[in-house]
Amino acid sequence: MTTPAVVRSEDIAPYGVGPAPVLPGWFTLDEQTPHLLGARCKACGTYYFPKQISFCRNPACSSEAFEEVQLSRSGKLWSWTNACYAPPEPFLAADPYEPFAIAAVELEREKMVVLGMVVRGVGVESLKLGMSMELKLQPLTDGKLSWAWSPSPPAPLPQAGEGNSARGRGA
Repeated sequence: MTTPAVVRSEDIAPYGVGPAPVLPGWFTLDEQTPHLLGARCKACGTYYFPKQISFCRNPACSSEAFEEVQLSRSGKLWSWTNACYAPPEPFLAADPYEPFAIAAVELEREKMVVLGMVVRGVGVESLKLGMSMELKLQPLTDGKLSWAWSPSPPAPLPQAGEGNSARGRGA
């Protein structure tokens, strides 16, 4: 089985293949498993998003060596709000304006919080603190792609006789 090549947003946009990303270089364009693109300090392991590679901002580290990394695509909902009014110019908004939710998600591996829109059709009334979220791609009003957070389906519960249950073992 071969591993699919990483499709970085800056590799796609100049060639006109598919919708352009709203922020080239900030996320991959893999529709099935998109990732935010960040940086990790090679000396101390501190993660950054958006990626910055000039100097480590960790006060205990003076490194200037970084590597580009794909950040976790999932995490826990840390906070949220809604955008109830159209943004001022020069931002583009649908007419009529459709309010949307904004989520702050703590990434699973990196334990850093990243903001983003919530996918269309999921309002603030559907969001719960600590719920699992996953990264998706979604077109904006102008047709460019951006990342958005979507509630993850809960993990399936083990069926009777599966898993590590203490029932029936005299525990």
